[in-house]
Amino acid sequence: MDQMNFRSRSMFRNSEPNSDGFIDLDKLWSAVVRRLGIIIACVLVSMVLAAIYLFAATPTYTAATQILIDDNLSRYAEEQEEIKSAQQIDNRMSSAVEILKSKALALRVVDEAQLADNPLVTDPPRSPVDFLKSTVKSVVFALTPASTPASEDAVRNGRREKAAAVLQQSLTVNRIGRSSVIALAVGSPDPVLSTKIAKTYADAYIEEQLNANFDASEKASVWLQERLNDLNKRSQEASLAVEKYKREHGLVSPRGELLSSQQLSDLNSQLIVAQADAATASARYHQYKAIIDKGPEAAVNNAVVSTRETDNSILQDLRKRYLTANEREQAIVQQFGADHPQAVALASEKGDLSQQIYRELEQLTGSFRNEFEVASSREKSLRESIEKVAGTNSEANVSLVQLAELEQKAAALKTLYQSYLTRFEQASQQQSFPIAKARVISEAGVPTAPSSPRKTLTMALSVVLGLMAGGVSAGFLEMRERFFRTGDEIQDKLGLRFLGYLPHITGKKLGAEPPAAEEPKPLSDGAPVDFRQMMRYAVDAPRSSFAETLRNARLACDVLLQGKSPRVIGVVSCLPGEGKSTVAANFAGILSTAGVRTLVVDADLRNPGLTKMLSAEPQTGLVEVVLGEVDWMHAVRVDRRSKLAIMPIAGYAGKLAHTSELLSSPGMSRFLDSAREKFDVIVVDLAPLVPVIDAKALEAQIDGFIFVTQWGVTPKKTVQNVLSAEPQIASKLIGAILNNTDMSQLSRYADPGTPERFRDRYMSYYES
Repeated sequence: MDQMNFRSRSMFRNSEPNSDGFIDLDKLWSAVVRRLGIIIACVLVSMVLAAIYLFAATPTYTAATQILIDDNLSRYAEEQEEIKSAQQIDNRMSSAVEILKSKALALRVVDEAQLADNPLVTDPPRSPVDFLKSTVKSVVFALTPASTPASEDAVRNGRREKAAAVLQQSLTVNRIGRSSVIALAVGSPDPVLSTKIAKTYADAYIEEQLNANFDASEKASVWLQERLNDLNKRSQEASLAVEKYKREHGLVSPRGELLSSQQLSDLNSQLIVAQADAATASARYHQYKAIIDKGPEAAVNNAVVSTRETDNSILQDLRKRYLTANEREQAIVQQFGADHPQAVALASEKGDLSQQIYRELEQLTGSFRNEFEVASSREKSLRESIEKVAGTNSEANVSLVQLAELEQKAAALKTLYQSYLTRFEQASQQQSFPIAKARVISEAGVPTAPSSPRKTLTMALSVVLGLMAGGVSAGFLEMRERFFRTGDEIQDKLGLRFLGYLPHITGKKLGAEPPAAEEPKPLSDGAPVDFRQMMRYAVDAPRSSFAETLRNARLACDVLLQGKSPRVIGVVSCLPGEGKSTVAANFAGILSTAGVRTLVVDADLRNPGLTKMLSAEPQTGLVEVVLGEVDWMHAVRVDRRSKLAIMPIAGYAGKLAHTSELLSSPGMSRFLDSAREKFDVIVVDLAPLVPVIDAKALEAQIDGFIFVTQWGVTPKKTVQNVLSAEPQIASKLIGAILNNTDMSQLSRYADPGTPERFRDRYMSYYES
C-alpha cells in the first residue's frame, strides 16, 4: 500500500504554552463565564454566613482616650537630662504600652471601678460558639466528681481575676505613629461602661507612674544613706593609712618624689633623644652604603639622594654634567651612529663622571658612618648611667609605688563618696516633687454607635471572600480541565484538522426493527433513540448537525484521498466507550445514502460495538470470512433503509486471544482486496488504540483514519501520548471528531469570537 502523509505541520506545535507571553484575556474571560455559577454560589454562601454572623453578634461600643508621655512636665523639679536617642524614646514608649496592657494595672482598674461585681464584665454576652463551649464545659463539670466548695475569698478573687482578664481582652493600646502619644480604647456592650473603664485606665496609669516614681526615690534614698556611711568610714581609714606609711618610710619631699627619681627621669629624656639621633644616623649611613654597594653605574642613578645636614652641591653638579653628556651622546648616536668620534668621547666623559660621582658618594658614606658610630656610643653610655641610677634607687621606688597605691585608694574613696553624696541629695529632692511624666490629652467620650460588628464592612468583606473562594474553586476546576472541549484545542494540541462536533444522543434499550414501509420519525440533536436506531441516526435525521459533521468528514476524505478509489477509511479512538462504532456506522450510512457503494466492517474483535447495534445476532461474520470458512458475500448484512452493507462479528469472536494476528493475516488482505472490487468506500470500525494493537496491525490496509475523541472525557495527554507512540497511524489521520458533545454547554468553553459562540444564530439551518 502507498503511504500518505496528510499533515504538513507539527503534531504538538502548541503543547507547551509560551511562558513569556501575555495572559490570554479571552481564555480568562471564558473561564470566568464558564465557572460563573460556582463563583456566584460562593458569594451567596459567604453573604449568608456574614448575615448570620451580624444577626448573632453582640454589638460592642468602644471608648477611646489618649495619653501623652511628656518629660517636660517635671523639668522644673529635676535637673536637665541629656537628650535621648530615638531608640531610647522607642523603648520608653514600648514600655508604657506594655504597662497599660499589664495584669497589675487591669486589677487596679477592676478595684477602682468596682468591676468584679458587674455582670457585663464578669459574664458578658456570648456568641453562639462561646455558648456552645460553655455548655460543653458545664456538662463535663456536671459529670466530674464534686470537689470541695471554694471559700468566699477565693470566689471573690476569682471574679476579680476574671474581670481583669476580660478587660485585657477588650483593651487596645497603640502608639500613634512616631509621636509620644498612646491611644487607649476599651470595648464593651454598654457605652457608658466603656467610657468609665477608659477614664479609669488613664487615671490609674498616671497614678501608677506617680507611685512608681515615689517608691523608687524612697528606696534609692535609703540605700544611698547606708552607702554614704560606709564610704565615709572607709575614706577616713585610707587617708590615715597614707600619712602613716609616709612617716614610717621617710618619703616626705617638696615634690613628693626622690632625687634619684628626678635623675632617672632626666636620663630617660636624654636617652630618647640619643636613640632618635642614632636611628637617623643609621638610616642615612645604610642608605648611602646601599648605593655604594650597587656600583658606579647604579650610583649615578641614585645620586639624587640628599640630606638636610649635608651639602651635596658637588654631587648634584656632577650628575647634571653626566645627564647633559648622556643627552648629547644619544643625539649623536641617533644621527651618526655609535662609532662617531664625538659619541666615543662623550661615552668616555660619562665614565669619568660616573667614577667621580661614585668617589663622592664613598666620601659621604664614610662621614655618615662616623656619625652613626658616635651616636651609638652616646646611646650606650646613657643606658649604662640609667641602669646604675635605677639600681641604687630600687628600694625607694618600691616604697613610692606602695605609697602611690595607698594615695590612689584614698582619692578614689573620697571621689566616690562625693558622687554618692550628690546623688543622695538629688533623690531626697525628687521625693518632694510627686509629678508624673504623663497626662491625658483626650478624654474618653460616650460612644453613640457600636464599633463592631461593622455591617457594611462585614458584608463587603464577605463579598470579597466569596469572590476569592469562588475564584479559587473555579481555578481548581479549570486546573482539573484536562479534556478536549473545542476544535481549536484539537488543532493546537494535536495539529489535526478538526472535522466537527457530534451532539450527544441518548440510546434506549434495543427494540424490534420497524417494518420497511414505516416512515422514520423526525429526530433532533440530543433526542433519545433506541440503541439500534443510533446506527443510522444521520440517515434518519439528514438535516441535523450530527449529519452535517459527518458530511464534513466525508468532504475531508474526498479532498485528502482524491484519486484514491476504492478507499479504506478506519475509525479509531484512544479509549473504549468514545462512540467510534456509532460514528463509523453513521458515517458509512451518510456515504451510502449519497449513492456511494459503502461497506462498514466491524473490526473491533474484542468488543464489537457495531455488531451489537444490529437487531439480531449474526451467525457468521468477519472471523469466519478471514479464516476462509465462508464467503464474505454470505456474511454481509444489508440495511434495508440506507442500503448500507455491514460486515459484523459472530458471537464467539470475542473469545479470540490473538486478534491482531487475525487482522494482519493474508485472509484479511484477501477479504479487503475482494471488497474493493464491489464497493467504493470501506469503513472499518477499529479497536481503541490504548488497550490493544489491532488498529496498528491493520494500518497497512487503511488509506486514512478518522479519529474520534469524546467531548469532555478523554484526557488531552492520553491522546498526545498515543499519537506520538503510533506515528504510522498519526501520519494517516484525516481529522478528528469530538463526539457526545453537550451542545448547550459548548459555547461556555469557546473563546470570544469563535464560531461556537454563535451556535444559536445558525441552529435554524438544522431541523428541530
